[in-house]
Amino acid sequence: MPTPQTLRTSLTDAFFIIVGVLCAAFSLEGFLLPNAFIDGGVTGICLLITGVTGWPLPVLLVVVNIPFLVLANSVVGPRFALKTGLAIALLAAVILFVHFPQLTQDKLLVSVFGGFFLGAGIGLSMRGGSVLDGTEVLAIFLSRRLGAKVSDWVIIINVAIFSVAAMLLSIEQSLYSLLTYIVASKALDFIVDGVEEYTGVTIISPQSEDIRIALIEEVGCGVTIINGQGGFGARGELKELDLLYVVVTRLEIHKLTTVVRHRDPKAFITMSSINDVYGGMVKKRNAVG
Repeated sequence: MPTPQTLRTSLTDAFFIIVGVLCAAFSLEGFLLPNAFIDGGVTGICLLITGVTGWPLPVLLVVVNIPFLVLANSVVGPRFALKTGLAIALLAAVILFVHFPQLTQDKLLVSVFGGFFLGAGIGLSMRGGSVLDGTEVLAIFLSRRLGAKVSDWVIIINVAIFSVAAMLLSIEQSLYSLLTYIVASKALDFIVDGVEEYTGVTIISPQSEDIRIALIEEVGCGVTIINGQGGFGARGELKELDLLYVVVTRLEIHKLTTVVRHRDPKAFITMSSINDVYGGMVKKRNAVG
């Protein structure tokens, strides 16, 4: 018997996947397919084959993704592979049975809005724990086997796809399709990473206690204290000090640095981007506000 929390999570995942599939199908039927545009990844391969041979896209989406589903089962896990297989099958069914009208023939509009809705659809499906495209699964596999970063393999795969598209379609269509891919990637990042961008800030200062209190009272953020040692100084002297670590939104960075500089103009501050956070003071504060 599933717990209420498990049931709620499953329903949320299903909602994201269904909405993602509808967005992707709307993009494919309303923009890309009628204008013979492609995207990157496995979806782009299917669109390219459809444009050249006329074979039905729903069938290709299922058949071409089978090897990637097998790969996903071993690289990521059986649950992920199952959800991905169901999402791809649902996408194929929606394209087959639900017909969206062609909205425009303007190539720039097709590239921008087709890419946006496709990227949003893929991003929503990822929020639901699946993907509609097996490119990243292949990239993870190649990265583990042959080295190089996952992002490098994604670029290599897509360069190959668009190079073939330039030969089989036209240079112009290939360039517009590349624009589609760029827009889709940005939309995907926006959906997956969320509207808010978080920044992790580390502060090193002899005035750490004064800064800690000021951050809590004036910025309203939680502060984590990390015990450390300063390694810089004459003869390599080690000095005990407390490092402060906080997570804030990008809108709070200026206020935070102003507060720190007011207490210690020489404080050492480092910042790093964070896609998302769970729990803690950040989420609690946002939930209340």
